[in-house]
Amino acid sequence: MSRVRIGLLGPTVVEVDGQAVKLAPTTIAVLARLVIANGDLVTVDEIFRDVWPTQARTVRREDRISVQKRILELRRVLEPDRDGAESLLIPTDRGAATSAYRLTVGRDHVDVHRFGDLLARAQRTDAATAVELLTEAVALWRGRPLFHVEEYAFARATIARLRPMHAAACRALVEAYQQLGLFDEALRVGEVLHSEHPDDPGLAAMLVELRGRSRTRAGTLRRDLAALGTAVVVAGGDLFAQEGAHLAVGFSDTFDTDITQDVVISRTSLQGQVLDRLYGGDRTRLDRDLRNALRTVDPVTVESRADKRRGKLARYPVGTVAVLRGSSRQVFAVAYSVMGNDLVARSSLDRLRHSLDNLWDAVDLHGRREPVAVPVMGAGLARVDRIEPATLITTIVESFVRRSRHRPVSRELRVVVRPEDLQRTAMLDVASFLKGLP
Repeated sequence: MSRVRIGLLGPTVVEVDGQAVKLAPTTIAVLARLVIANGDLVTVDEIFRDVWPTQARTVRREDRISVQKRILELRRVLEPDRDGAESLLIPTDRGAATSAYRLTVGRDHVDVHRFGDLLARAQRTDAATAVELLTEAVALWRGRPLFHVEEYAFARATIARLRPMHAAACRALVEAYQQLGLFDEALRVGEVLHSEHPDDPGLAAMLVELRGRSRTRAGTLRRDLAALGTAVVVAGGDLFAQEGAHLAVGFSDTFDTDITQDVVISRTSLQGQVLDRLYGGDRTRLDRDLRNALRTVDPVTVESRADKRRGKLARYPVGTVAVLRGSSRQVFAVAYSVMGNDLVARSSLDRLRHSLDNLWDAVDLHGRREPVAVPVMGAGLARVDRIEPATLITTIVESFVRRSRHRPVSRELRVVVRPEDLQRTAMLDVASFLKGLP
């Protein structure tokens, strides 16, 4: 049986086995009439009156023959392999008074029907899935619906129904993107919708709000994992502004803290911000706290000053966690990278995973199951194998969830994405990943 696709959400497109076919204008009108019937029977007389408008009250024999010729043309085009056999796609129902036809092409292969089905499914699902469904639905829209038959009276009611459905799909897509914190994507769809409806004051107000949110790029994804007694949150923001949460910060194996002229450690890095924002620039106190936290850990080696010209010389095992104890929250300094003697920090996915396993052990021991906020480790200067931020986020979450299945670690993990990194982070992929967590 031939594979048939019919597109009416714009200029008519008919494909058979992947190849576009041409139909005469009147034949297109007959096909559109069958599509609009949505699988119901349409009599020969109904088709004639709708496609060949006439003032006559009765349909003559030659009029029915005109309809039958168009049906025959459609069958030959849509089912070239039937070779005179009874049609499967446009079967005949022979009634007492007149014959009738129905179109049996699957709904997924007729864009008008698939469009409506996708919208209906999107109303009953989560935001991430809704984005996928609505994006597909909107992509089906290719301009003026039923373009080649829009002058026919039978098409006008369908066109009048489809246009607000398209606007509703775009609005729903904007809302779904906002729920996922993807305000740039929401703004893009909103601007297209506003261009089609420039006089809608509600849309204009929505765009103003979206532009403001897009500039701040604040957004939050959340997945509650009740069976594990925890939740996972991925949000754009400032790690150090996370209220009520312990902090995890990535360090190198030397736990360097010197931000002088950004040679060893960059002042803008998270390690540099620990010094500036949590220790008020008091490097002596930070180094003392790190020494105390590491007093039970033996270095694996100690570099010579001739080999490592700046910074600390003692190297600790990758995965070492130094717990810096504050009055209200702890800072878990985890060594997930190796500081080369060329003063370049390097890491890998294996090192990151190993370090995360150790991090959760430390959080379990010292965190009192309180929320813990973690940056996207490996997305900054100590890049991990050139891996995209979304993959790093899922790696962090996977590690946390795997550990939580054995023993609760924290009642909430917050993965905090720097606002400047959000643009290159595939947050929709992250949302889909969170949705798929058991």
